[in-house]
Amino acid sequence: MMTLWKDYKKGQVLGFIHCLDLQMELSVAKLPSTPLFLCLVLPLFTLMIWLKLQTNGRKRLKLPPSPPKLPFIGNVHQLGKLPHCSLRDLSRKYGSLLLLQLGHNQTLVVSSADMVEEIVKNHVAAFSDRPSTTAANIFSYGCTDVAFAPYGEYWRQARKVCVTELLTLRRVNSFQFLRDDEVEVTIDKLRRASFKGEAVNLTELLMVASNNMVSRSALGRKFEDEDGKSKFGLLGRRLLILMMTFCVGDMFPYLKWVDVLRGFTSSLKQDMFLAGTDTTSTMLEWVMAELMKNPNVMKKVQKKIRNVVGKKAKIDMKDVDEMNYLKCVIKKTLRLHPAVPLLIPGRTTSKINLGGYDIPSNITVFFNSWAIHRDPEVWEKPEEFIPERFEKSSADFKSQDFEYIPFGFGRRRCPGMAFAVAFIVDLVANLLYWFDWKLPDGENA
Repeated sequence: MMTLWKDYKKGQVLGFIHCLDLQMELSVAKLPSTPLFLCLVLPLFTLMIWLKLQTNGRKRLKLPPSPPKLPFIGNVHQLGKLPHCSLRDLSRKYGSLLLLQLGHNQTLVVSSADMVEEIVKNHVAAFSDRPSTTAANIFSYGCTDVAFAPYGEYWRQARKVCVTELLTLRRVNSFQFLRDDEVEVTIDKLRRASFKGEAVNLTELLMVASNNMVSRSALGRKFEDEDGKSKFGLLGRRLLILMMTFCVGDMFPYLKWVDVLRGFTSSLKQDMFLAGTDTTSTMLEWVMAELMKNPNVMKKVQKKIRNVVGKKAKIDMKDVDEMNYLKCVIKKTLRLHPAVPLLIPGRTTSKINLGGYDIPSNITVFFNSWAIHRDPEVWEKPEEFIPERFEKSSADFKSQDFEYIPFGFGRRRCPGMAFAVAFIVDLVANLLYWFDWKLPDGENA
């Protein structure tokens, strides 16, 4: 009896399997045998796996909010022509911590002073590393520059040399004779142009002055053409643009060849000059642009400068020390127009909890200083040019007020800050002392 039952069950199972085989054969026979079928099915299958992995990852970690992504490119399409503006708009919608997928890379965007303060106080070491990017590797000879070097013993020694030897306050003050010389040359060029009643290309003039100041301090000589124009002015500006450009090879490592076709890599190799030259001239430009846009502020600061200097033929360091309102004007300008709107990106070295969210290790981090400086929750009337607000504010270039970070913060703050600010204050003071400024007819600031 048991044998008959086993045989019956075995026959039933075999019959069932045979029916399944027959159905599968019929189903497969109906499918198209051309490669078109595989071309349609394989991408769908890949997409399903990718979505599943994304969902599982979110279940395991409480990640910061993220805008909807597209397959493969992630959020690249949402960066726009001005990434710092696009990222500010996204942070207003999703929060001050924003997790993006830029091609192959996960990227955290920080857009609030509160989050910067929490990082500095609790997680500064975890955020002090740098990602290895195409631009940084080429420009800084394999990320050996102090700005781009990975966080570690080499970087500590390089920064120590900068802050204790090359860029100390004593060393910056020792360059005063160079600042005086470059300021005098610039004023002389402007005086000749004013006698002729000519409009002045201020961009070019400030770029030449900044480049000469940096090249003389670092290399001991000027670099100018026969007509007095800097050989490196436009190259420095192009370099800054290239450094801030999102590289295809960084987001999609398997597409690095695209950067070669675009000329990105060769452009960087041609444009290797000290990055500080352009950031300084950019800051100078913005100061003068804002003053011409706000003539009442310009008249006020000119009056204060001329009261301090009197009828002397030269502005000295003691005079500059007393020009507090001028320093407020410069601080205000750098709040509205930081030279680098997205600070040099960092990289997390460990998993941490920030603002109640889990932040994974080994992801790129952008600090949107432009958005932080215009945060309406921190700054009253953030879009307006009001230098007076800095007269009573403790916010300074070196302070721990994290709502104001034009030169970065923490261990990666720009070591050349004092050098740049000293030259900006000297040059702007002389420009406003010796000349009255207005835009050419028909031009808007």
